[in-house]
Amino acid sequence: MGFAGIGRNFSGSDNSRITILPVPYDKTSTWIKGADKGPFAVIEASPALEWYDIETGTEVYRNGIYIASPLKTNYPPEKMVQEVEKSVSVFLDAGKFVVVLGGEHSVSAGAVKAFSMRSKGLTVLQLDAHSDLRDEYEGSRFNHACVMSRVIEIAPAVQVGIRSMDVSEKARMIKENVFFAKDIVGRKDWFDKVVSKIRTRDVYVTIDVDVFDPSIMPSTGTPEPGGLDWYEVTGLLKRVAEKKNVVGFDCVELCPQKDNKAPDFVAAKLVYTFLSYIFAKESVKRQA
Repeated sequence: MGFAGIGRNFSGSDNSRITILPVPYDKTSTWIKGADKGPFAVIEASPALEWYDIETGTEVYRNGIYIASPLKTNYPPEKMVQEVEKSVSVFLDAGKFVVVLGGEHSVSAGAVKAFSMRSKGLTVLQLDAHSDLRDEYEGSRFNHACVMSRVIEIAPAVQVGIRSMDVSEKARMIKENVFFAKDIVGRKDWFDKVVSKIRTRDVYVTIDVDVFDPSIMPSTGTPEPGGLDWYEVTGLLKRVAEKKNVVGFDCVELCPQKDNKAPDFVAAKLVYTFLSYIFAKESVKRQA
C-alpha cells in the first residue's frame, strides 16, 4: 500500500510522477528527540486521508505517488547533507517531483542544493518558528539550528512564521524578507506580500511543522507558542502554488507521540494538500 493508501497502479516507481523520500535523521536535535520517526509516522497516518481535495476539485494521487526507500542516515550531519543531495538529484534527473520527509531540519540543506543545481533561479520559502540562522551550533555548521545559514549560501530565502531566534542571528537576517508570527497571525492580507518577496519563478518550500501553533502541532522538537493555524499555512501555500513554480518541498521536524496521532495526520494532510495545490495548476492548463 502506498502513500494515502493508494494501490500499485498509482504508487510504483515507474508510473509515479511524485516521489516521497524519507530521511529519518535526528542526530543534531537539541531538545525533544524523535524526528527520525517522523517520516514513518506521516506515511503511517496517510491512509486515513481522503483522496479527493475539496478546494482544488482534484485527486492528486492520480499523478502517482511513490515512496522511496528511506535514506540511510548513520552519518555525521555534513555527510548526511551530501547524501540527501545525491539521492534527490537521482530522482530529479529521472523527472520526478520530489518531496523530502524529515527528520530534523538539517536535511533540507542537501535538498536545496540539488534543486538549485537544476534551476536557473531559485528562492527558498521557509515556514518555521525558528530563524535557524546560526552559523554554527554545538560544534557543527550543519546543525538543525544552522540550516538556513547553509541555505542562504545557495539561494535567497523568505522566512515566514518566525517567533524565536538568538541575537547572533540578526546580522544574517534580511529583515524585509522575514514575516514574524506576531505580525501575521490572525490575518490573511500578507499572502501576496510573501509572494512578492519571491523574486524568482522557481521556489522550493521547506516546512518545519513547528510553524504551526502547538495547540494543533505539539509533536515537534521545539514547540513555540504563538504559531500559525491550518488555514494560514495552507492559504499561503495555495497562493504560492498559484503564482510561482514550486519545484519541490520538504516537511520536517515531526516528533510523533505514541498517544496522540492527530499531529501525524496533520502533517500527512499538509503534504497531500500542498501536492494538490501544485498539481491543480496543471489540471487548469489542460482544461484550458
